[in-house]
Amino acid sequence: MDEQWSATAGKHDLNGTVAFYADDAVLLPPNGPIAKDPKSIRENWAPMVAPNAAISWKVFKTEASKSGDIGYVYGSYQLSIQDPKTPVNDTGKFLEIWKKQADGKWKCIVDTFNSDLPLPVVPEVKKK
Repeated sequence: MDEQWSATAGKHDLNGTVAFYADDAVLLPPNGPIAKDPKSIRENWAPMVAPNAAISWKVFKTEASKSGDIGYVYGSYQLSIQDPKTPVNDTGKFLEIWKKQADGKWKCIVDTFNSDLPLPVVPEVKKK
């Protein structure tokens, strides 16, 4: 499922990308508030799947519960956004929790990612 999700996002398909989330899913993006509803999840994804963006990810590990109704995956991602004002060239890692829905389909219920890039150095404030 995750390979399909990455391929869908790589094709700049916003509707298809957000369709991998359960209705009650949450997205925990870096440097921003929790996206707790489909509208805010969509707003977070829009710039990452825009025509001037390139995104992909690869799973390193997948594991499911013994009951077979919940699982997780983690791996790494690459993201670039070609924007003259705020270009992005990022690599990082992600963690997703998936749950089998009543209809038997797997959907992501919790999604988070963060950059491998170092935080920018904040200059010291000199005291008077």
